[in-house]
Amino acid sequence: MSKHAIDILLVEDDRRLADLTAEYFEQNGLSVAIESRGDQALSHFAKVKPRVVLLDLMLPGTDGLTICRELREIFDGPILIFTARDSDIDQIIGLEAGADDYVTKPVDPMVLLARTRALLRRVESFDKPTHSGGDIILAGLRISPSGQEVMLDGKPVQLTTHEFELLLLLARHAGTVLSRDDVFHNLRGIDYDGLDRSIDGRISKLRRKLGDSATEPTRIKTVWGKGYLLVPDAWGGPA
Repeated sequence: MSKHAIDILLVEDDRRLADLTAEYFEQNGLSVAIESRGDQALSHFAKVKPRVVLLDLMLPGTDGLTICRELREIFDGPILIFTARDSDIDQIIGLEAGADDYVTKPVDPMVLLARTRALLRRVESFDKPTHSGGDIILAGLRISPSGQEVMLDGKPVQLTTHEFELLLLLARHAGTVLSRDDVFHNLRGIDYDGLDRSIDGRISKLRRKLGDSATEPTRIKTVWGKGYLLVPDAWGGPA
């Protein structure tokens, strides 16, 4: 049995919009649960265990940004913010709060469905164990795709699913610079919009957890104007 009870939890207080969105999604084969109150979102989430959360920002009880931050403590899956706020700063704040995508109302249902399906494809690719190529070993770094486990110098490294996905992608292309477009296409199935800095945040967290320097990194480098590079010969080895 899948660990997910439904595909989508839609947290939206405009009931007519929520019902129309849910009906359209269900016509296209996706299961949807609706929650209209922000202060009930987390309990509803725990009950239905969705694969993706679509989250409005303006909600009664608790605002969407607070919910997004709280969800990120317990949920590694995709969060799509779905709101009438359309300023760049609102988008940046939403993405920095932990959202994976940001859609401004009004939005064509076909566009919203396509963005949601792109997020679902990413969930499906990492829900399934993969044995392609076995473990990746770079000196003291060992990455196990099948178990989503990382060892550094013989010690386990605790990563979130998002961090593991990014590290695995970089390691599979060790020695090659990956642009933000490359990362977004591979991990999220969407184009980089020029604003989202969530990948930068994950790179910073990976460096910290993997013993790399924040100011002068040698293991995961930022190549200015080009992208990110995992250096294959910078991982030392067991003591």
